[in-house]
Amino acid sequence: MAELLLARHGETDWNRERRVQGHTDVPLNARGLEQARALVESLAAVRLAAVYSSDLARACETATAVARAQSLEVRIERRLREKNFGSWEGLTDVEIAARFPAAVRGRWGDGETTEDVADRAIEAVEAIAARHDDGPILVVSHGGPLRAILAHHCVAHGPIGNCQVFRIEL
Repeated sequence: MAELLLARHGETDWNRERRVQGHTDVPLNARGLEQARALVESLAAVRLAAVYSSDLARACETATAVARAQSLEVRIERRLREKNFGSWEGLTDVEIAARFPAAVRGRWGDGETTEDVADRAIEAVEAIAARHDDGPILVVSHGGPLRAILAHHCVAHGPIGNCQVFRIEL
């Protein structure tokens, strides 16, 4: 059985502005870097066996902070990246509601489906878990994939905060 610590990346300017990031590669802001340092501190007593991350900068920067502190390398797993929201990326919630009023009540974005995100994210964590039975593994991803993984494993949650950590066993 593998123990996975699932964490969302630190804050970006687009998080603060309530812009849809999706596949857009937005780096951490100053607060996000502080959150990553706080994550390092919160995991200091946990000897990680591995650190995995989405390939997007905001997740990689968060994962790298923890990996460096534990003398580990970040293993990139592209399937952990956020949903592709298509033409909605870069827009704020207000802009989306104004431009796509009918779509807001249905499918969110004109890119990847929520089901596709769930399938690839669940497949990714199952593959990661299959590779490890040697201690806890940190997996840094994004809100959409994390919600899908947690729902799949029946883990109750509310909104997922930046650098919030959830524990599951596979």
